[in-house]
Amino acid sequence: MTRTPDLAQLWRDMQSQACSCHDPLIQDVFATNIGDHADFSSALASLLGTKLADRSISATALTRLVASILQEVPEIAEAAAEDILAIRDRDPACPDLVTPFLFFKGWQALQAHRIAHYLWQQNRRHLAYHVQSRINELFSIDIHPAAQLGRRLSIDHGTGIVIGETCIIEDDVSLFQGVTLGGTGKLSGNRHPIVRRGAMIGSGAKVLGRLIIGENARVGAASVVLEDIPANATAVGNPARILGTLKTAASANPVHPAS
Repeated sequence: MTRTPDLAQLWRDMQSQACSCHDPLIQDVFATNIGDHADFSSALASLLGTKLADRSISATALTRLVASILQEVPEIAEAAAEDILAIRDRDPACPDLVTPFLFFKGWQALQAHRIAHYLWQQNRRHLAYHVQSRINELFSIDIHPAAQLGRRLSIDHGTGIVIGETCIIEDDVSLFQGVTLGGTGKLSGNRHPIVRRGAMIGSGAKVLGRLIIGENARVGAASVVLEDIPANATAVGNPARILGTLKTAASANPVHPAS
């Protein structure tokens, strides 16, 4: 069973990493986003509030909104921390903890979605759609607010990712740029994929309809998946075909190829 991260220790580590940077042109970025905050949750609220602000809703108002949600549902901040640790462990292009927090739009979009999803669950649907729209505008990542996403997720690069309304993504999943988890034209009901724990979906892959990508399965880049993929299997092509199945379960924390 995965342990809940120690947010206080994570924040101390991030502050230490931020202080170790001596480039005068970037020190203000570290100070504004990390050094000026007492804890991880307040920094996350400020980061998302500033990113998502536009002429309609100010950064101050959005920061207050996110802070109130994180206070009410601390599990959202815990999930954000787990996502950072997962990226640090999986992605060889990630040198530390502060880099995904400040600069990886896949991580930032994922945390903004967690806020939108909470708003959706609270029946604040128009505000949830507004956050979704800002995520799309800022990051070129379109995640419906109703989509259910697990923990320790990695969205690498992120540009062009689409995740539909009834999609379910379990823990420890990795998605690369250009992935579509979409429908096939069914007008209602459960019409988007279920991605089981530990799966990895390569760049440009299209997974369409209410099908299941099995636990620890791999979908190759640019593949088109229209049928279930078994656990531990590797599928490639258009339409996707099974190349093989691992005899033992793969790691739940797949290592990314070098970025």
